[in-house]
Amino acid sequence: MKKESRRSFVKKIGLGIGAATLAPMISSFSDISKNYLYPNGDKKLNIALCGLGRYANILAHGLSQSKYCNLNGIITGTPSKAVKWKEQYHIPEKNIYNYETFDEIGKNRDIDLVYVVLPNSMHKEYTIRAAMAGKHVIVEKPMAIAEKDCREMIQACTNAGVQLAVGYRLHYEPHHIEIKRLGQENIFGKVRLIEASLGYNLSGINPDDWHLKKDMAGGGPLMNLGVYCVQVSRYVLGEEPLSVTAQYGPVTMPNLFKEVEESVTWQLNFPSGAVCTSTTTSNCNIDKFFASAENGFFELDPALSYGPFKGRSSKGEFNFPIINQQAAQLDGIGKLILESKQLPNHISGEEGLKDIKILEAIYESATIGKKVFLT
Repeated sequence: MKKESRRSFVKKIGLGIGAATLAPMISSFSDISKNYLYPNGDKKLNIALCGLGRYANILAHGLSQSKYCNLNGIITGTPSKAVKWKEQYHIPEKNIYNYETFDEIGKNRDIDLVYVVLPNSMHKEYTIRAAMAGKHVIVEKPMAIAEKDCREMIQACTNAGVQLAVGYRLHYEPHHIEIKRLGQENIFGKVRLIEASLGYNLSGINPDDWHLKKDMAGGGPLMNLGVYCVQVSRYVLGEEPLSVTAQYGPVTMPNLFKEVEESVTWQLNFPSGAVCTSTTTSNCNIDKFFASAENGFFELDPALSYGPFKGRSSKGEFNFPIINQQAAQLDGIGKLILESKQLPNHISGEEGLKDIKILEAIYESATIGKKVFLT
């Protein structure tokens, strides 16, 4: 395989929640429900991972537990990774591609779907190339780095007749299914106030990490973490925000945060009168969700990360199983594609587009110092 490595373009990810931290989380996951029946005998959806960074390893673990999906291919620019993954996951040589040979995947009937796990700025190119190759696509969040990119991705998949999903794993997680129910069904009356924040202390991050590069990440923690805060406020309320006011936080690590923001705080205003206040940051750890309604409250802490989540409401503690979030997401998507059914709107490209429009408005408001109205 010819070497066309992303390493010269993308340094090793250093998110401050490295492999040592993630290992106990992954090992603590329990199997998801065993009650699924395969819709087509023992047929599974064959998936190729495009990009073999940190999160691809977590997805591979999820695929190993999936009832409906199978890891059957990889796309990488690093030959040493190709060798390691081939041996570890028993991937056929013919299902291994690099970024030059990627388009040949269209001839491979043993790949049904490409999961794009690349830096944010590369999402558009490889989603479109996968669609043109006739493969369904899951793209990690944020869907892209600009609204126009999202629209091009959606159009490419529509033109190719393939399905496009965004990696919104929390829609398949039981604690989040519950807070969505509590909010949208007004179990405690109308929700008046939401606080949702996510951040990690990245003081030890490699200065060459792609998350610090504007042209690759599209932004700082707002792009990579803040999208979860925006998502949860939207699906708990079941509404789209009318306006946003935002403020950049102080820069405490100027040697690192030269191109992207270190922190940002914002307030989303919704048609019902509800307000969601959020902060996303790279200078401290935070992972919380809290909703106050007319007659009660509900909250998660941890809330938006990989978990394991803990939650409670005015009626007491939540008692939901700890699941493998990636396996649940992949099974939810894989089952429907195997049954030739349309994927739900809440994980669609249109959903990803809505989030990007809000993120762009947050950046605009923080930059100009004024409220920005969303249309």
